[in-house]
Amino acid sequence: MAIETNGNTHADGRSDSRIQNYTKFWQKDTSKEAEVDNANRLDSYTEVVNGYYDGATDLYEWGWAQSFHFSRFFKGESFAASLARHEHFLAAKMNIKPGMRVLDVGCGVGGPARQIAMFTDAQIVGLNNNEFQVGRARKYTKNMGLEGQVSFVKGDFMKLAEQFGEGSFDAVYAIEATVHAPTWEGVYGEIFKVLKPGGVFGVYEWCMTDAWDPSIPEHKALAHEIELGNGIPEMRSLKLARSALTTVGFEVEYEEDLAERKDHVEWYYPLEGDYSKAQTVYDLFTVWRTTWFGMFVMHNIFWFLELIGVLPKGTIEVGAALKVAQTSLIKGGQTKLFTPMYLAISRKPANSE
Repeated sequence: MAIETNGNTHADGRSDSRIQNYTKFWQKDTSKEAEVDNANRLDSYTEVVNGYYDGATDLYEWGWAQSFHFSRFFKGESFAASLARHEHFLAAKMNIKPGMRVLDVGCGVGGPARQIAMFTDAQIVGLNNNEFQVGRARKYTKNMGLEGQVSFVKGDFMKLAEQFGEGSFDAVYAIEATVHAPTWEGVYGEIFKVLKPGGVFGVYEWCMTDAWDPSIPEHKALAHEIELGNGIPEMRSLKLARSALTTVGFEVEYEEDLAERKDHVEWYYPLEGDYSKAQTVYDLFTVWRTTWFGMFVMHNIFWFLELIGVLPKGTIEVGAALKVAQTSLIKGGQTKLFTPMYLAISRKPANSE
């Protein structure tokens, strides 16, 4: 069934023009990227991110899960169990307790919010600037009977205090989301404001590691490929994330790049299309989706759905960007130049006003 449109905007909030314009924020040849291109993406961060997720959300749900993030793997651990454990680990490190009011910044379609709500009995508010994803999140949450515990609102994470008021939450977390912000100081500063004094902020951040050197052309090109493939205006270094937390007033209580742990298989294995690394029988299907044949099948299915109007125009072009994401994230993981799981647990001082 084709989705209803009003001009080039669909009833579910997705925009054809926004999707089709997405890749134009980057030079086709990443070696020709200039500061003006970077500045344009930062100034237009909402268009960059929304254009990407308008086109990529269906592809994410098909090729990944309702939790749009990476995770570590223990031997024999299924893909789904690993995703949930990654979310539970963050909630445990933050010491989220029953009855707390917790904000999920950049909540996607609500997979982590639902998991953390069930794990902690906290009240979760998910924030997302993408109308389509907010609608999906509400639908899935209602289907699980969690709408009384988990809610979702549309909003800009650079304007949290304006939307919620200062001191509104006991805890705030962000799972691979604040990398989409134009500055970490800006988004972390807003999170600091909406936390109650003594409140805790937990984040899994996407960063270029301390081994990354932007003066090396290959390193710089890798960062741009990760940006293009994942809807990110600007990739930044881990040390900048660390300094941004303290700059806005947080006290960092715990930090670790979880990608540095020696795991049975690496966090990027689901992208490699290598059946030998699948931890369960069901995960053979997970791996299949990132093999050349799986991607060929997916491409043609989504091409047909776009052709008949079930998917917005431009979805396949964003799908091509996802292939860039696949190769660049694998390379970033193998070379240790990139991590999707810099974990920081930080607290707003109890004496903050």
